[in-house]
Amino acid sequence: MDSGTELRPARPGEERGTATGWMMDLAYTVDHKKLGMLYVGTGLLFFVLAGIMALLIRAQLAFPNGHVTSPQEYNSLITVHGTVMIFWVAMPIIFGMINYLVPLMIGARDMAFPRLNAFSFWLTFFSGWFLFLSFVAGPGLYGGSGAPDAGWFAVAPLTSTAFSKGPSIDYWSLSILISGIGSVTGAINIMVTIICYRTKGMTLHRMPLFVWIALVTMFLVVVFLPPLSAAQIMLTLERYLGAKFFDAQA
Repeated sequence: MDSGTELRPARPGEERGTATGWMMDLAYTVDHKKLGMLYVGTGLLFFVLAGIMALLIRAQLAFPNGHVTSPQEYNSLITVHGTVMIFWVAMPIIFGMINYLVPLMIGARDMAFPRLNAFSFWLTFFSGWFLFLSFVAGPGLYGGSGAPDAGWFAVAPLTSTAFSKGPSIDYWSLSILISGIGSVTGAINIMVTIICYRTKGMTLHRMPLFVWIALVTMFLVVVFLPPLSAAQIMLTLERYLGAKFFDAQA
């Protein structure tokens, strides 16, 4: 066979027409359109899980003295449902729409940092499953309880070791911390793309309204998520190293 037509082994993602090739393509992709669809798909997947928890909550409240769930299970459902709806339903869908549409609207070939874009998505994706891991891994660690049950606001002192002895709150806190890192890196990527990668002639005054909304939203993410992430670190330090960040008596 002529060297110019010699077949080479297919790289990951090039085995078109097979389920393995399709999955590898999604796993290795840095294309903003595919990552946008992955974001939206992740949001819809967690929406189904959060919806199931919402149905259990409403079933418990449908009749007086309901016995669909125990009090602790009800608190866990409330905690995980509220957290998932904010951090793994609303935010991934917003990021997915922005990832897919903004480069097309401003004439950019892709995001400013494609690999960072993929890194941000996978942090968000796996952090959500880290939270759900508490349902199955929680009771087996340190003899603690299952899923976090301090409410999705998780106010002190309910998050202290006196009230939440097991690792359930740690799953909750660390999953939000990991998700926050992914969201902040993704937001910085989007802001740099909008500011620096617009096509020739696309001034700030000519940008579509959706792009302006995306820019302002990502600015708010960069401003307000780091303090939340810092609070998760402070909570972990308080639970394991005896810090007194949330102790009113300190």
